[in-house]
Amino acid sequence: MAKIVVFNQKGGVGKTTTTLNLAALLARRGRTPLVIDLDPQAHLSAISGVTAAEGRQSLYAFYHDTIPLAQLVRESNTGLPIIPSHLDLSKVDTQFGKGPQALNRLNIGIVKENLNTTRPILMDSCPMLGVLSLNGIFACDRVLIPISADYLAINGALQVDKTLRALERVIKNPPMKRFVLTRFDSRRKMSWDIDRKLRERFGAEMCETRISENVSLAESPAQSCDVFQHAPESRGASDYAALLDELTAAGFVN
Repeated sequence: MAKIVVFNQKGGVGKTTTTLNLAALLARRGRTPLVIDLDPQAHLSAISGVTAAEGRQSLYAFYHDTIPLAQLVRESNTGLPIIPSHLDLSKVDTQFGKGPQALNRLNIGIVKENLNTTRPILMDSCPMLGVLSLNGIFACDRVLIPISADYLAINGALQVDKTLRALERVIKNPPMKRFVLTRFDSRRKMSWDIDRKLRERFGAEMCETRISENVSLAESPAQSCDVFQHAPESRGASDYAALLDELTAAGFVN
């Protein structure tokens, strides 16, 4: 089964929204994934109703106390199995360094515990390149990179691509990559210009599906739910359904 990390070094591009809604739709289609929140901000955990009161109830316990990942899984308010995050995860960079053992730790845990033999794994990464995000990249076989439809995001996407290409030299089996444009407004010439430039740069690695700027996508986290619960007929729900269909057809999700 696929191990997917949703990653970008720029914040505000839709990483958590994408992780949440793809996970929710996979569950609705009978392929319930394990979700791992790698972001110390813990937004995905909070939206899902699995806020960890302290670090030892979160993914941090895996790193600090070597607690097995399976023991940290909690059920979200919609029944999704989630390993929640906590602010203590921000200490991981300074506590464990950046050597091979630290960077491979999550991957070793997933493999040792056979966590993705029967279900996919979705990981929500933090918006910076550090031990946590690198753990996600080293543990995955797929990287999904959301890019918001603004000019600054183009530079961010190029930096992400540069980072992943550099890591290919040290990762035994480099992950498959897909870029997806988010917060797309078809009424704005700028959105179409950005779309064109990204497709020229990334070619087949750029998803055909675009995630539109949508009120329902913005509202659903405030209701502690995914867009399919909040507004199943919305454009946001339709876009994420189309994205999952595209990724599945391409063998990116299995």
